[in-house]
Amino acid sequence: MKTLKKLTALALTVPFLALPLAGLAADTNSPTATLPKPDKLTTCPVSGDKLGEMGKPYVFVYQGQEVKLCCSGCKKDFDKDPAPYLKKIQDAAAAQR
Repeated sequence: MKTLKKLTALALTVPFLALPLAGLAADTNSPTATLPKPDKLTTCPVSGDKLGEMGKPYVFVYQGQEVKLCCSGCKKDFDKDPAPYLKKIQDAAAAQR
């Protein structure tokens, strides 16, 4: 019976101790959440194919930059060396300003 009381007390205490930590988690629904920089390219930076020709583009965020690829297969090449592909995306954004 003593063990049961300790387990009950522990089960009731843990959520209260964890509650302040929940406030540290990122709130992605917050209007102050940082949006990624948009990818302005109309072609895949990896293959050069026009986006949308092979179906819906593969979209993800890499270091705060939205990246649109023609397919998920190009993601492997992107991951090997992302710098030149990010440069293409950033150059396209600078050219449109």
